[in-house]
Amino acid sequence: MRKSLFSTGLRWLWLVLVVIGVDLGSKLWVMNNMALHETIPVMPFFNLFYAHNYGAAFSFLADKGGWQRWFFAGIAIAIAVALLVMMYRTAASQKLNNIAYALIIGGALGNLFDRAWHGFVVDFIDFYIGGWHFATFNIADCGICVGAALIVLEGFFNPSGKQAKQKGKA
Repeated sequence: MRKSLFSTGLRWLWLVLVVIGVDLGSKLWVMNNMALHETIPVMPFFNLFYAHNYGAAFSFLADKGGWQRWFFAGIAIAIAVALLVMMYRTAASQKLNNIAYALIIGGALGNLFDRAWHGFVVDFIDFYIGGWHFATFNIADCGICVGAALIVLEGFFNPSGKQAKQKGKA
């Protein structure tokens, strides 16, 4: 029997497009309305701070001469392809997994676009307490982190032992 697109996790691809759209739209707004390294205070613990990140999370490998741009682009493509395959193999009814995969794919592709188009990732979300600032990030990073957290949570809600027992009863 042939699978329908809507019976698989690919049914959730619309969420990938939402994450990409919100991410790229917010980055475009920042680039058009702020100067590089400009800060706009929003709340007592939150600023908009326009930064370019040439590396990965926490500017990992940012100062390595440019090869990391393509390295991280390759990783983003590999992750997106692997998660698309997983979505295809997962039933659409497994919402938590599919939402997590879609958020991660959307975030990876949002940052991939930045790397390919600009050569860096636009970051602008700056949380802080007193003088301590968390690493500046963007909406794509939020999608990746929330997606990863959902995968971990899904492990608690549906442990593999519970799945094995359900399969044994069928």
